[in-house]
Formats: sequence, structure tokens, C-alpha cells
Amino acid sequence: MPLQATSGAASYDAFGGGVPVVPQYIEDVFSTYLYTGTGASLTITNGIDLSTKGGLTWIKSRSVARNHTLFDTNRGASKRLFSNLTNAEDTDATTLSSFNTNGFSLSTSISVNNNNEPYASWTFRKQPKFFDIVTYTGNGVRGRQISHSLGSVPGCVIVKRLDVGVSWRVQHRSLNTAGGKDLILNLTNAEVTNGDTWNSTPAGATVFTVGPDTDTNASAGTYVAYLFAHDAGGFGLTGTDNVISCGSYTGNGSTSGPTVTLGYEPQWLLIKRTDTTSNWSLLDTMRGLTAKGADDYVLFPNTTGAETYYSDGFAVLPTGFQLTATNTPINASGGTYIYIAIRRGPMKVPTDATKVFKPLTRAGTDATTTVSSVGFAPDLLLIDPKDDASVGFNFNDRLRGSKYLSSAYTNAEATSEVLSFNMNGYTVTGWDTKFNNSSFNYINYLFRRAPSFFDEVCYTGTGTNQTQNHNLGVEPELWISKVRNGADDWSALAQFTSTGCKYGNLNLDGGFGDLLFSNAYSPFSARPSSTSFSLRALASGWNNSGSTYVAYLFATCAGVSKVGSYTGTGTTKQIDCGFTGGARFVLIKKTSGTGSWYVWDSSRGIVSGNDPYLLLNSTAAEVTSTDYIDTYSAGFEISSTAPSEINENGGSFIFFAVS
Repeated sequence: MPLQATSGAASYDAFGGGVPVVPQYIEDVFSTYLYTGTGASLTITNGIDLSTKGGLTWIKSRSVARNHTLFDTNRGASKRLFSNLTNAEDTDATTLSSFNTNGFSLSTSISVNNNNEPYASWTFRKQPKFFDIVTYTGNGVRGRQISHSLGSVPGCVIVKRLDVGVSWRVQHRSLNTAGGKDLILNLTNAEVTNGDTWNSTPAGATVFTVGPDTDTNASAGTYVAYLFAHDAGGFGLTGTDNVISCGSYTGNGSTSGPTVTLGYEPQWLLIKRTDTTSNWSLLDTMRGLTAKGADDYVLFPNTTGAETYYSDGFAVLPTGFQLTATNTPINASGGTYIYIAIRRGPMKVPTDATKVFKPLTRAGTDATTTVSSVGFAPDLLLIDPKDDASVGFNFNDRLRGSKYLSSAYTNAEATSEVLSFNMNGYTVTGWDTKFNNSSFNYINYLFRRAPSFFDEVCYTGTGTNQTQNHNLGVEPELWISKVRNGADDWSALAQFTSTGCKYGNLNLDGGFGDLLFSNAYSPFSARPSSTSFSLRALASGWNNSGSTYVAYLFATCAGVSKVGSYTGTGTTKQIDCGFTGGARFVLIKKTSGTGSWYVWDSSRGIVSGNDPYLLLNSTAAEVTSTDYIDTYSAGFEISSTAPSEINENGGSFIFFAVS
């Protein structure tokens, strides 16, 4: 694969005469994909081109004690290795049957495809400045140099001998490789000293070096090496974004553990304590690597063990992660640790709203049910029993784990019956009216985090001036936030200017007031930027010391979403959102006076006749007998029959619409 050089804002093929190539994004080269085995042929479509680009697929059962099974395109489909064993490579035609242009296909082996068994897969595509695979034959000579095409100095190299059973050897930039230090992937051992493994030579930009050790360079031995980059850039619109980091930290044994700054939010972590024995820990946000206050699910690459969890072990941050538990494998006092971290996607600005938003109606079941018709991996779920008058909308999201907040109440977050967010939906259990009672029908609004559209930030108050980062990529236009561990009103902000914004409450129907950043009571000291927001020390309800918060940030994304405002006329009024097929979701709030938070959607019906609506600030059942909005190809139309809460002549209103 040709390396890429960067010139201005475009990436160029170094061997293609300066012809621009498609900019690389993390979603093009890495995927965590969760699936349930069928016991029959199964194709996994994760969007990663393995058949023409090459790469590695790593699979592990989540519920049963089975081996971690690794396949790569250099060795060929059905050639297996096990990260928890020393075994030589073997061939099993019933495992992975093919590498495809958008994923891979599985056969019938229980190790990767047992009927009704849940699995996790991690796929790494070959790409300069991200990941490479090299196979070679040893010669037993000290100082043997092995060429690679990573295009940068590797942050980590993992080598496994294929022809006989020996241990997996790990070189990491944070270990003293020059002093002969390395680790063993299949064992809990602390770092070991063996100058023969890597010839006491750190890896370089074009080669890595091995000594005469049988694990890395026995004469006539065959080997595979997996190479991971470190902060090498090469991604994003300018070709300078980092997507993978290999670093280290020192534990402090505290629930306010060390913070690791990556410059991005991670979606995948591999961690190992180096100064004493401990398991390797593998976590990802698809299975439940979460913000502070929730359990973080883990698998151990050196064991067959089923998935377990660290109780509130991590806090995922917009620019890294923090250790929030005292577990020895991740945060012992004085313990030294290495990690590999991979950036969360997507990095692409969406152009198709169906890839980031879906309204969906369904009937409750009183039983564990998996909803799998969303079309993308959702990050936020708003769920409401639309025909029940005692329960309102509940906010559930991947980042907070199995917790919910009710938009009609001030209550702290509580345990949700939404058990997990999946690749194409979510799993819900129980018979609670709020989530899954068979007596009711539910409306679901599912959002995916994406640049310029929607982002979520979980943070902890400090009681001092602090700046929090976000990954929206543009300035927020609609801000909704709530304290998680205490009872308080929801906050809603809109119509930001350089000096202030409009302020109201999501759980109330009152009008909006003016919030000036210059005033001491303002939670913000300045307008939120495209990357961060700054909170004042005395921002009660926003920055209380030790309190945890969630903020949902929305923006206008061309052709996908529109945050805006309008002045009512009391007559038919068309709202141009820049869409071509009309709005599938509309939220309206009056800001100049009393008015509820109205929501409509295409799943229940945005048509030329009556359009059912619900209220975010109320537990009331949906109203189906009104015609307050109508279809309009560029957005939505407010009808002349709409009440003053939606279209008062001269009144001021904000809205959020998704196409």
C-alpha cells in the first residue's frame, strides 16, 4: 500500500504523481462489531475493506470461556492464532471463511459463531500511520531487520511464531526496549528482560529489529508481526489528525485517578500493568467503556474468561480517559501501565440523515427484546410510552451506560431497563411502563454522534473555573444539559451570540430569558467554541464540585439537521431548513412566553392532515387530533390552526429539525 504525504488540506498518493486520494477516517480502518452467532454461515458487514486492503480480525465470545481468535489477511482466512495460548498457527475451515470488501464471513465453528452466543470482533485495516502486518522467516541472526510499511515509527509491535508453540512477544514504546524490556501477551507477567528478543533495539520508521530469540527469530521459524502506530497523524481532512496512541501512565490507587490526554475521545483501549503480574485489559465503547459513574466491561486477551466489568473503572473524556477505580490491573497506587488507544469515530460530517437519526415506533413486550432495525449504531435513545399519560421521555445513552434521565422531571439518573446499545439498535428488558410494558406503544428517537450534528459530553464539576472539550466540531446551537447525580432542572440554551444566549429549562414550559456571559451568575465565561466550553467556578447546577453532568450538543448540518428560530405570524408559515425531502423530526419551543416543548416525527406521522405530537416537558400521552404542522420539502410548515405556543403572531420560537 502506498504511503501518503500531506500537502495543504489534501492527502496525496506518494506514488501517484500528486493525485489526491480520499482522506482517511478512523471508521475506514477500524471497527468494533458486536454480533450474535447463528451456527450457520454468517457475514459481518462492518465497513472495513479487508479483501483489497488487508488487515486483522480478532474475535472473542462475550458470554462463554473461549479462546481469543485472531485471523489476518497475510496468513489467509481460516488460519487461526489464539492470544491467550502459545499454540502454533492452525487451520480450521469452519471458522473465518473469507475476508470481504466490507467485513468478513464466518462458518460454523463455535469459537466464532455458536448459535445465540454473543461475540465481539475488532477489525484493524492496514493503513499507513495506523496499522500494518508483516510475515517473515527467521534466520537466527542477531540484529535481523524486518521491513514494514507502517509509514511511521511503531508505538507497539506484537510478534507471534507460527510454526511452533511459543509466547507472544510485545515491544512497546513506553518500555525500555533499549534495555531489553518487553511483555508477553498470553501471560500476566510483569515486563521481562531479554536482550535477544528485540536485540535491545527500538523499532524504527521502516524496520524493526529482532535478536536470535526463538520467540522472534529462530532459524527457519515463521512469524507474523502486528504493528500499531503512535500519534503519527495521517487522518482527517488535513491529514494531521491522530487516531491511535501508545503510551503509559502511573496509577494512584484513587477513584480520582490519573487522566490520560490523547487529544481525542477513545473507543478502544488495551492496557497492561508492567511492574507486576496482572491481566491485559481490553475495553471498547461498543461493549460498555463509559463515562464516570457506570460499569466498564472488559475482556482479558491472556485468558479465555467471559466478559466481566470494572465497577466505574473509567471516565471516557472528549480528549482522553481517566481512571476512576482502584483495581490493580488498571490503577494500583504506584503501578506502571502501558496502553494502546484508538480514536472514537465518526470523524466524517454526515450527509445522509438516515445514518445518524431514526424515529421508530414499537409495541412493548414485557420481555427482553432487541431492537435491530435502526440502520446505525445509536448513541442516544429518547423513549416514551406515547399512549400513557403517566410517563414522559427518558434519555438513555451509550456513554452513560444503563442509566436514564427523565426530561419531565428534575430527578437524578436511575438504572435503566435499556440493557445495552448494539450495532443496529438496542436491547431492553422488563415490563416497566417507562421502557417495555406490553400495554403500551413506544416512540423511540435514536441519534448517532457525528461532527456538525450531535455530540455528548459527560463531565464532573470542580467548583473552580474549568474548560471542557467536546467533539461537535462546530459551535453548539442548541444545548441541553442535566446534573446526573442530583435533583435539579434541565438547562436549555439556544441562539448563542458573542455576548450571550437565550436560557430556559427543558422540564418546564416557561419562556426563555437572556443569559449574558459577562454576568457573574452566567455558567459560561464566554460563548462555547467549536471544540470547548468554559464554566465559571460558581456556576451552580453546572459545575458543583463532585457533581456529574451530561450535556447534549446539537448543531446545523447541511441537508441533515437545522437549529433555528422564527417569528410567529398566526398564519401558515414555511420553515426552510435546507432539506430536500422534508423533516422527519421537529422540535419547537416558544421562547417569548409560556410554551411546551413540542415534538413531531415521521414515524407517527408528519402529513398534510393531523400530526400526533408529544411534549418533552410533560408526561402527557400523545395528542393525535391536531394539525399544527404539515409537510414541506425544504423543512416543515406551520399551519394556520397552530396555537399561540407554536405560532403566536409576533412571538419568538426556536426549533430543531432533522431531515
